[in-house]
Amino acid sequence: MKPRPLLFIIALFTFGAAAARAQTHSLLPHPAPPPQASSFSAATAQRFARLALACVHKEYPNKIMHSMNSDADVAPPRKLTPAFYGCYDWHSSVHGHWLLVRLARTFPNAPFTPAARAALQQSLTQANIAGEVAYLKEKGRSSFERPYGLAWLLQLGAELREWEAADATKGVKTKYDALPHELSANLRPLEQAAIVRLKTWLPKLSHPVRIGEHDQTAFALGLMIDYARNTGNRDFLNLLLLKARDFYAADKNCPLAYEPSGEDFLSPCLAEADVMRRLLTPNDFAGWLQQFLPQIPADGSDAWLRPEKSPDPSDPKLGHIDGLNLSRAWMLEGIASGLPKTDPRLGALAKAAAAHRTAGLAAVTGEHYEGGHWLGSFAVYLVTRRGISNLQRQGRLFKEKELVYLP
Repeated sequence: MKPRPLLFIIALFTFGAAAARAQTHSLLPHPAPPPQASSFSAATAQRFARLALACVHKEYPNKIMHSMNSDADVAPPRKLTPAFYGCYDWHSSVHGHWLLVRLARTFPNAPFTPAARAALQQSLTQANIAGEVAYLKEKGRSSFERPYGLAWLLQLGAELREWEAADATKGVKTKYDALPHELSANLRPLEQAAIVRLKTWLPKLSHPVRIGEHDQTAFALGLMIDYARNTGNRDFLNLLLLKARDFYAADKNCPLAYEPSGEDFLSPCLAEADVMRRLLTPNDFAGWLQQFLPQIPADGSDAWLRPEKSPDPSDPKLGHIDGLNLSRAWMLEGIASGLPKTDPRLGALAKAAAAHRTAGLAAVTGEHYEGGHWLGSFAVYLVTRRGISNLQRQGRLFKEKELVYLP
């Protein structure tokens, strides 16, 4: 019997004017509610917020990835990238600001929220963002923060747009909050510059980068796909889905036993599965996952994937392992969310996710700046189910796309 082809969710064809209108509407940004505050405590949120507030305007120590064309390019971080100069490096500053937006939306009346709003307003000015755009477009910087930092930048943009949209739908008795609109509008030119950069690069990327650090392709694709869906950017979404399909659809038997490398904060195998569940219907994803990660047991065991422990959290590279536990946890939860509700592997995925969640959150202490400047963002991404809740809010999006058959 001829096997049924996998169905990939790619908006490439139009089936009549009515379908096109419905599709266009479905891809527009939705006024999404913030994550449920009840899923984690305000005290825990305050601990994470303090980590970001302590670093978003802390200029030193600083590790810059800076390409210089002349003596004129010698300048301190605050002059080079005036919005995102803190938190040790550019990408950590970006997702530190994302953390503040996420928590300010979730806990609008928390004690830390006024400070978070003030920090965001200080950073995301029109002038600062214009400086960021100018820096990004300068000669010799085509690979700057590509793809990791740029993907987090798009997450920041999506979070601000959702905050703005949610505020715009409040009742007439609720006081209008102008800050989300102001910040979102200010950031928009940098978002657009990042998208142009990524749309130029992705078609030329011949193979995915399969490492456990910043250059990994799969994790960035997941963030970017969520952004493109949430903002209704059809052209960008099509490109992302096509590249994910081309890179990963035929993969089998991922060598999970070889993970982790000593400085990983992302799992190459789990990140790939986590992006593929964004492309496939639950049944097709279940079949693909069986071929890709046959190691996942059906007996509910958690022995197949155990948490790791950093040998030295004060080391900026060895401390990455603490973040690996957090990202594994959210990827395991994401993988489970993409499977049918009766899939026998759900128990093993849930147990492994819980173990990694516990180990990862326990390491978010702020004791060492080497981890404190970024682990809070990973923790918030996990506990607020950022990459999962977006799909659930929009009905998984499968019914809203045409389907393309993979030969």
